Amino acid sequence: MGKINLLDKHVAELIAAGEVVERPASVIKELVENSIDAGSASVSVEIQNGGATMMRVTDNGSGIAREDVPTAFLRHATSKVLHAEDLESIGTLGFRGEALASVAAVARVDLLTRTEEELAGTHYVIEGGEEQALEDAGCARGTVITVRDIFFNTPARMKFLKKDTVESNAVAAVMDKIALSHPELAVRFVRDGKETLRAPGDGQLKSAVFAVFGREFTAGLIPVEYELQGVRVTGFVSKPSHARPNRSMQQFFINGRTVRSRTAQVALEQAFKGSLMVGKFPACVLHLEIPAQAVDVNVHPGKLEVRFINERPVFDAVYYGVKTALSKGDSPNKITLPGAVQPPAAKPQTSPLPFDVPDAEPRQIAMPGVFGAAKSAAPALHDSAVDDPVEIAVPTTPAYHRTGAPEPARPFTERWPDARPALPAQPGAAPQRAVEPEEWDVSLSGEAAPVSPEPVSNPAQQSEESVFTEQPSLTNREAVQSNVQARGDFRYIGHAFGTYILLERDGADGEELVLIDRHAAHERLLYERLKEQSGTAFSQMLLAPVPVLLEKNEYAAVLASLELCETAGFEIDDFGGGTVLVRSAPLSLTGEDVPEAVMEIAGYLAQSRTDVTTEHLDWLYHNIACRAAMKAHDDRSPEELIALVRQLDENPQLRYCPHGRPISIVLTRKELERQFGRV
Repeated sequence: MGKINLLDKHVAELIAAGEVVERPASVIKELVENSIDAGSASVSVEIQNGGATMMRVTDNGSGIAREDVPTAFLRHATSKVLHAEDLESIGTLGFRGEALASVAAVARVDLLTRTEEELAGTHYVIEGGEEQALEDAGCARGTVITVRDIFFNTPARMKFLKKDTVESNAVAAVMDKIALSHPELAVRFVRDGKETLRAPGDGQLKSAVFAVFGREFTAGLIPVEYELQGVRVTGFVSKPSHARPNRSMQQFFINGRTVRSRTAQVALEQAFKGSLMVGKFPACVLHLEIPAQAVDVNVHPGKLEVRFINERPVFDAVYYGVKTALSKGDSPNKITLPGAVQPPAAKPQTSPLPFDVPDAEPRQIAMPGVFGAAKSAAPALHDSAVDDPVEIAVPTTPAYHRTGAPEPARPFTERWPDARPALPAQPGAAPQRAVEPEEWDVSLSGEAAPVSPEPVSNPAQQSEESVFTEQPSLTNREAVQSNVQARGDFRYIGHAFGTYILLERDGADGEELVLIDRHAAHERLLYERLKEQSGTAFSQMLLAPVPVLLEKNEYAAVLASLELCETAGFEIDDFGGGTVLVRSAPLSLTGEDVPEAVMEIAGYLAQSRTDVTTEHLDWLYHNIACRAAMKAHDDRSPEELIALVRQLDENPQLRYCPHGRPISIVLTRKELERQFGRV
């Protein structure tokens, strides 16, 4: 071991400064927190070139007395802590006395300040930790501190700063959190001469949320106000219908301090359990007020994490507060419907498939109304000309109830009809014979043909028949031509659970039952198509640009990767204020999927620590393909599913989806008979 030396004062200060001053955003955070502790009612922040060349913080707080100004720039000098006992109940944002000393050690600092009692203000200049000037100056009450040329004396630190846009967005993220954590504080942020944030400081959290996130985000929030076991929770959570694909919009504040709290995060998401789809996360702006002696804020260098004496009251307060808010604020959607309805004219549109389906005219078939009670509970959503509209509430999960005589047993080979609520019978309409969906015989070297079903003879059902429009069937048994014969002939049986395609075929070991996950199959085909078309024009121009609100770090990541997004099919422009405009998107995506796809991409780019373009593109193609592929219970015609099978046969090397899940499994007849004890 080498000789142990006492470090020079300047070197020691540079090392200590590295713990506090990581980038311009950390300087702004420390200075604004000092302004808040000084009792300021308004704070203005200005930066140039991402803060690398200039940062200025102006407040109207209590100011610093002249005799205290030089002391304020010494390490461990503070007005907020005097005795060791004070650390047990810290009520201020700052308390270590390191911020000003650390900033002055690596930058040029210019200070103007005056207290209420002083007639003249104080002008103080310090550069690299060395005092340069101390003199009288005229100024308003409060403090103006200007920081220039950060890391001017530590070039090694300077080269780690990112582009001006990235650093500016990091500062903007800090200012957003300041505005949200202190709605009573009027906040103004000017970036390269342009004002990008102004919070009114009226004490209303909703006003601060509106100033930071905008109208659309604010409109999707539910207020929270709850108190339990000495913990008070106030703020807002997003409605389940406004959930997001990641946790970037979850904001927690404890006693006015921005924190990352795993306890509060888990409580929030547990409260939403059962209300959100898998892969969706709630957004929130929640303030927790906890006795100062019950929380330790001195456990993280950046004061971003805290430790609770007892986590249970915090968890319970957040959980029950959010649960209560959801039960009161998340009411069912209200829609106005006519009193009478007409049969639908056609099937709803579905997302495009990467293959062609034969065109034909739709035909009307009669379906038995097996769920008769549903006619009054959930009428079909179609236009009709009547005088009196009817207002109904549509629950998130429709409930159906059987009425009337039980339906007779059907042969196992028949495909069961979709469980749709029956439409009201047209006045004066003659009852029609119910027709069951056809069973399809499909051969890769032959065409599919319907097998005529037996009519249903139940009188109770015939009196409740409804008419639906369905796609036509193939009308003959001639062969559907295929380029691939190696995998044998298939017969399409139907689909199970709205997810799996069922086929029969003659395999090498005899007859086989093949189950194909249609989402995985479609996803893999789309993924291969996107890779094949990479860099070519496979996107579509949107009729109107779609604005997407992003968290500031995600916003910066997207702006830094515009070329990558364009390669993946997205044309994105900067709209300012954390919002991007999507002008075009991949052909495979429907319009409603575009915002969430962009949010997922932004979250991935913000979290990625590497800059491997190929890896990024691969993930983007995964995401687009997964979102565009047909979903479980999507209403798909047999022609589409048969065409999907043909596409798989033409690409026998595709056995797994992009996530690694198998596309199909095979069950032999021998194995099935073995399960039934037949062999």
